[in-house]
Amino acid sequence: MYKQEEIKPYHEGEKAQQVEAMFDNIAPTYDKLNHRLSWDIDRRWRKTAIRKLADYQPKTLLDIATGTGDFAIQAAQVLHPEKIIGADISEGMMNIGREKVKEIGLDHIISFSKEDCLNLSYPNDTFDAVTAAFGIRNFADLDKGLKEMCRVLKEGGHMCIVELTTPVSFPMKQLFAIYSHLVLPLYGRIISKDNSAYSYLIKTIEAFPQGEQMMEILQNAGFSETSFRRLTFGICTMYFATK
Repeated sequence: MYKQEEIKPYHEGEKAQQVEAMFDNIAPTYDKLNHRLSWDIDRRWRKTAIRKLADYQPKTLLDIATGTGDFAIQAAQVLHPEKIIGADISEGMMNIGREKVKEIGLDHIISFSKEDCLNLSYPNDTFDAVTAAFGIRNFADLDKGLKEMCRVLKEGGHMCIVELTTPVSFPMKQLFAIYSHLVLPLYGRIISKDNSAYSYLIKTIEAFPQGEQMMEILQNAGFSETSFRRLTFGICTMYFATK
């Protein structure tokens, strides 16, 4: 069993409160920072995941750890589903997402709901697809969170995750270490005025299971036909699975 308690010994409730407070705090600068720190490559990573889902034409989607709704918005524009629900623990992040979808006229498709992603409120077999972009590494209990994602997914439905990971090959592994430990926390601190958020980000990336290890965790959570694809020299990884 993999638990994010390996980063710091919080209980689930304490972990959730910490993550909620941190993301509420950085919400106003979150989009700006994400795009700048990734040189806008994060948009491309989301697009790759959405194209993977396009073959299956899902009509109902649940976007876990939706944040300000970037993935949900891109998915709505490309997949044209009937409904997308963005679920997150941070109302501060989702309030920005609500304004964004209203401004571009997608509020009839995309809605937001405050959810504990380890105990989702939705019935079994509800959604055609479940997605998560750059958020599941914040779960206090990864196994439990993935089992919940599997539970609310319809039989034969698909799950797609894009998550930041550490490169495994030279020289990108060494370059990423320098960038993530020196440049990213400093720049994040200057823009967001939060002294801990982007240092915390690096800790979660380094502690998160990758590649084949993640495949095993997904299978144990109830998924089948699991696969992964490293993107941009391994800075990000896309995981795809079927229920």
